[in-house]
Amino acid sequence: MKASEMLDYKNWAVVGSVTNNMKYAYKILFALKNSGYTVKGVNPRAKEDEICKSLSEVDYKIDVLDLCINPKVGIEIVKEAKELGIDKILIQPGAESEEILNYCKENNITAVQGCALVELSNRK
Repeated sequence: MKASEMLDYKNWAVVGSVTNNMKYAYKILFALKNSGYTVKGVNPRAKEDEICKSLSEVDYKIDVLDLCINPKVGIEIVKEAKELGIDKILIQPGAESEEILNYCKENNITAVQGCALVELSNRK
């Protein structure tokens, strides 16, 4: 699967610094919202009520997880994704690690490295 094909799925969760408008997770979250996707921001350390602390707090079935977080924290998010049956992950540049990629491969999770912002801009 290519990164562009991830956009065929409508229900997303973006994990990372989704409240900091200088960070890519924030930009990706709002770009997906503005493009008509169902999307929630997830950050384990978030203090804002509208931000989910974990994937299990998202109130719909997540088709695609957009991983935009430090890989050391990201591996725990990926493990939670597996428990919830999420089988497609778009890994943003800098969020990847061999541990995450190997875990995904071993657990039949489609993991694609790419940038949601680039793919959204290519769709227009």
